[in-house]
Amino acid sequence: MTTESVDQRPSALFVCVHNAGRSQMAAGFLRALSGGAVEVRSAGSMPADQINPTAVEAMLELGIDIREEQPKVLTPEAVQASDAVITMGCGDVCPYFPGKTYEDWKLDDPAGQGIESVRPIRDEIRGRVLTLISQLGVEPVEL
Repeated sequence: MTTESVDQRPSALFVCVHNAGRSQMAAGFLRALSGGAVEVRSAGSMPADQINPTAVEAMLELGIDIREEQPKVLTPEAVQASDAVITMGCGDVCPYFPGKTYEDWKLDDPAGQGIESVRPIRDEIRGRVLTLISQLGVEPVEL
């Protein structure tokens, strides 16, 4: 038997089409609100070239900096390595593995929207992430 260092933290993967707005905001919230107690991944079925600058601005308003993040392509390995898989409009593109928790969050796409339209999407994501943190058995931290 080998003694490998295994990350015992719960893990979540956020998936949307471009991995530029909703999934990046959700990942930013989960990193911040879990205080590092949850392993966080995000990916897209057709990743964009860069993160949505309005999503970045909306998150910075709350003190969460996602400027260094880059859209990533969705892989079966990322799904398999995650306890919870949250999709946001990518539908059947996401691979299915038995034993994973899957949720589909119906959220407006912030692409091409101004900050006034993105704030309510951001706030909805924050509320859902707080619920997810509880479901993963982690105590949220105050921001």
